[in-house]
Parts: sequence; C-alpha cells; structure tokens
Amino acid sequence: MSYKCSRCKRDVTLDEYGGVRCPYCGHRVLLKERGADVKEVNVE
Repeated sequence: MSYKCSRCKRDVTLDEYGGVRCPYCGHRVLLKERGADVKEVNVE
C-alpha cells in the first residue's frame, strides 16, 4: 500500500516490520493515497 509523508511529501511504502515512520525524514504522520475514482453526485 502506498502512503505519502505529510512533512516531506515523498511516496512511502510500509514494510511489515518497519513500523509507521517515513524512512526519509522520520516523521510519523503518513497520508493514504486516494484512488483516481470519479464520484457522481445526483443533484435534484
């Protein structure tokens, strides 16, 4: 699964044993990447 670091904005892939931490800057807040799905809204 792909995540993005909230501090350095780099793409991060997590290992099973690596823990939740950016390997580049050490920040612990990672954002999950969203898919490119288009959502339709019904306006009545």
